[in-house]
Amino acid sequence: MLKFELLKTEGLARRGRLTLNHGVVETPVFMPVGTYGTVKGVMPKSLEDMGAQIILGNTFHLWMRPGLDVMKAFGGLHKFENWHKPILTDSGGFQVWSLGEMRKISEEGVRFSSPVNGDKLFLTPEGSMQIQTTLNSDIVMQFDECTPYVSLDPKTKGQLTTEREARISMELSMRWAKRCQDEFARLENPNALFGIVQGGMYENLRDESLAGLEELNFPGIAVGGVSVGEPKEDMQRLIRHIGPKLPAHKPHYLMGVGTPEDLVYGVQHGIDMFDCVMPTRNARNGHLFTRFGDLKIRNARHKSDERPLDETCTCYACAGSSGVPYAQGGRDGFSRAYLHHLDRCGEMLGPMLATVHNLHYYLNLMREVRAALDAGSFGEFVKQFHADRARGV
Repeated sequence: MLKFELLKTEGLARRGRLTLNHGVVETPVFMPVGTYGTVKGVMPKSLEDMGAQIILGNTFHLWMRPGLDVMKAFGGLHKFENWHKPILTDSGGFQVWSLGEMRKISEEGVRFSSPVNGDKLFLTPEGSMQIQTTLNSDIVMQFDECTPYVSLDPKTKGQLTTEREARISMELSMRWAKRCQDEFARLENPNALFGIVQGGMYENLRDESLAGLEELNFPGIAVGGVSVGEPKEDMQRLIRHIGPKLPAHKPHYLMGVGTPEDLVYGVQHGIDMFDCVMPTRNARNGHLFTRFGDLKIRNARHKSDERPLDETCTCYACAGSSGVPYAQGGRDGFSRAYLHHLDRCGEMLGPMLATVHNLHYYLNLMREVRAALDAGSFGEFVKQFHADRARGV
């Protein structure tokens, strides 16, 4: 089941509501990534407390481990990981793409060796639909061939992917989209299947891909094949081009993006849904996002700093159990000095607190975006967002 309501617009920015089998999602929304059935370093209760509405799982990795027999025994991913709100699963296409020369693509699907035990495996559009049906994810993604920014062809390896190469990839994804749709229907999956716009860095191919997906009439549309090594300017160019053309009555999902600035830019151009490993992965490497810019906790200047990561933040890392931010007199949070110490000592609490903070920041950013759209003040919000981020920490 999927129901999408467009509640309000401001320019191309959209305020919406997405109803799925496991709950309601207010958009624009950021979706934390839980590749193996867990968002690394964060308790599910903490995710709920910080306002996560929907999380991701990954078809490829969950197929590898723990495997479909386990998933069937639990009736799907929700019960297995004890998360009772909506879940979106990636098709596995990006993970197969990332194997590079270790996989062989054909019309039928992709052959590759398991990165877990070396077994010879074969993943097809139909197989991806079967796995995702077993996972019982609320949003299922079509199996696609992610068009690389740089060619993987042995003859042109290292060069920018040509329009011909991008067309071959895009048209294969389109044929696979129809096969996914047919198998999804055959399985009588009660959830929602999204199509994925591909086409590399070529606007005309993106247009063709979108037109083909619209003929198939998927209930939601994703934009894939970005954040694959291209310069920021190219990603923004594609978002500017395709965002306004996405069907107004359906949810729009930009896959694998990105920085706080990327999220705001996406909303400005009609995107409703985002996911990215950046807040969790960067947290584990001491890179923190704050209202006033990015902070690297490993820098020596934080060694004796009594302030929290962000004086305005209400997350547990910054404001402690009271939730009162430092700027309002709260002193229950953890200092930059302490987080610096944990990082230097390799204590696991360090990346855990950093992950809580980064995810809270991303989720709160989207909450503020929704509030600005509700109030009709999104334009002013964007100006203040950029001014705050440029201020520095």
